Amino acid sequence: MIKLSIIIPVYNEIKTIEKLINKILKLNIKKQVIVVDDGSSDGTQLILKKFKNKIDKLIVHNKNRGKGAAIKSAQKFVKGKYVGIQDADLEYNPKDLEKIVSEMEKKKYNIIYGSRVLNKSMFKNTQNFTHIIRIWGNIFLTKVSNFLNGQNLTDAHTCYKVMDSRIFKKIRLKEKGFSFCPEITTKLSLMNLNIKEFPINYSGRTYEQGKKITAFDGLDALFVLAKYRFFN
Repeated sequence: MIKLSIIIPVYNEIKTIEKLINKILKLNIKKQVIVVDDGSSDGTQLILKKFKNKIDKLIVHNKNRGKGAAIKSAQKFVKGKYVGIQDADLEYNPKDLEKIVSEMEKKKYNIIYGSRVLNKSMFKNTQNFTHIIRIWGNIFLTKVSNFLNGQNLTDAHTCYKVMDSRIFKKIRLKEKGFSFCPEITTKLSLMNLNIKEFPINYSGRTYEQGKKITAFDGLDALFVLAKYRFFN
């Protein structure tokens, strides 16, 4: 049985995608690797072709649609007991996915978010978020998310969201961009499902290094939180 389906949305990550996939392939877990190239134009697709016999499913978008759209495209192909999201930029260490799945198996959890700040002081690890505004932005968005959704998370907008695939497949995803995060967190809350957290490693990129999320995405996250909590 496939233990974990790993969805990897990719957009113009030619510098990191090969190393990332090699790390994923080395994970000591029965896995399904689903890569969604979201309209890359920097040569990323050429790198992905090298792995065509090692990737279980490669989906190609003809134009850039956004992270949420990429995850939605992969949703129907998930075959594993659990499903997890993996960014292609090496900010997250794939070995932590193994640890999260092990924790889920051991404690019979249905959903675990990998927290970048759990049991850590954000202010002693500012280099991991690369900028003080990102630190405060993450704190603020997490607090708003917790308030609206009745949760007690430390890192609501982490990439590492791992859950029972049966739950994941029930969720009708609509958001196309980075607002996939507040959308799915709110919809899990509306399903009255409990989200556990597990501490993970994190090494953030700067915008010069290719970081894509911006302050506008933060504002959009606030709108999406309210939209799915009150109007959808």
